[in-house]
Amino acid sequence: MSALDLLSGDAQTFLGKVWASRVHLHRTDPADLVGLLSLDDVDELLTSTAIRTPSIRVARDGTVLPESAYTRSATLAGKPLTGLVDARKALALFDGGATVVFQGLHRYWPPLTRLIAELELELGHPCQANAYLTPPGAQGFAVHSDSHDVFVFQTAGSKLWEVHGEDGPEDVLLEPGLSMYLPTGTPHAARAQETVSLHVTLGINQLTWRGLLERTVAPALATVPDDHLPAGYLDDPAVLAGALADRLEALADEVRRTDATTAVETEIRRFLTSRPPRLSGGLHDVLAVDAITDTTPLRRRPGHPCVLLDRGERVEVLLGDRTMTVPAWIRPALDAVRSRGDLTPADLPLDEQSRLVLCRRLIREGLLEVVR
Repeated sequence: MSALDLLSGDAQTFLGKVWASRVHLHRTDPADLVGLLSLDDVDELLTSTAIRTPSIRVARDGTVLPESAYTRSATLAGKPLTGLVDARKALALFDGGATVVFQGLHRYWPPLTRLIAELELELGHPCQANAYLTPPGAQGFAVHSDSHDVFVFQTAGSKLWEVHGEDGPEDVLLEPGLSMYLPTGTPHAARAQETVSLHVTLGINQLTWRGLLERTVAPALATVPDDHLPAGYLDDPAVLAGALADRLEALADEVRRTDATTAVETEIRRFLTSRPPRLSGGLHDVLAVDAITDTTPLRRRPGHPCVLLDRGERVEVLLGDRTMTVPAWIRPALDAVRSRGDLTPADLPLDEQSRLVLCRRLIREGLLEVVR
């Protein structure tokens, strides 16, 4: 099941129709979502790790509390550590009705790291994950709207959401197994019910057509000389109008010469290289890579990009934070890697030595992992 299928049901229906709607609900097996972040998981993060701000913030009745209310200082190897969450203080605030927010979980909680990586590849938009731990009957934030699209799903307890649309507010009760999609700018608020509530919010930071056009025409704009405007144009606007018309025409010519295919490749490269490396299990892979054989079970690492760009006799392979270039005759083997989840080197259409060399390279680059 893909990340988008897990959150929204049919991925193609979601991409084609739901983006423009106000609220979209999808029900799935509660275990599929609860396993991503449970109450025990946040208990461990809060009380048994050295979690620091800004990975944690605390809010009560719509107000974000100062960090000093729930942090402490310490030293490590003689150097100061600030912003360490004081579990006793944080639990006391929670007991008093405050919501504990776990921010940027995609950076440090492996199940959500994998989910976000897969979701980013499916959507082509940067994504993030936060979680909200709210005591019974409490509300952390008043009605507000977000500057990005969100998926929300409950992993413990229940929360009553007040979602505002064109026809007025609508109440949605989220329980484990039910996920909700809210487009950018949808006003909403949520209150925990009779038991403790834990929900996860996945933010989708949209890439837009305006942004793409701005980045595409930026090189053409850079060719325009940065000369001063001529003196006297306030008294005689025609002095400026004629010169502006000439420059607009020159700019239009430059834009018309822009190759859309090249611009799209540049955009894909920009997006992929801005994503952090996700190499869970990479230590085991490094230790095992030289010992793989034709029958070693391998798997494409979930959420790891692999974009192939033909360059004549070579193929450029975009692998997120890195790029590799291989001979064009390797392309069928790379297509096989892209299309399969699990494989062995023997599955690739190359001679034994070549496919082992390629698989070892792809393991070191992080695209493949050794199945353990």
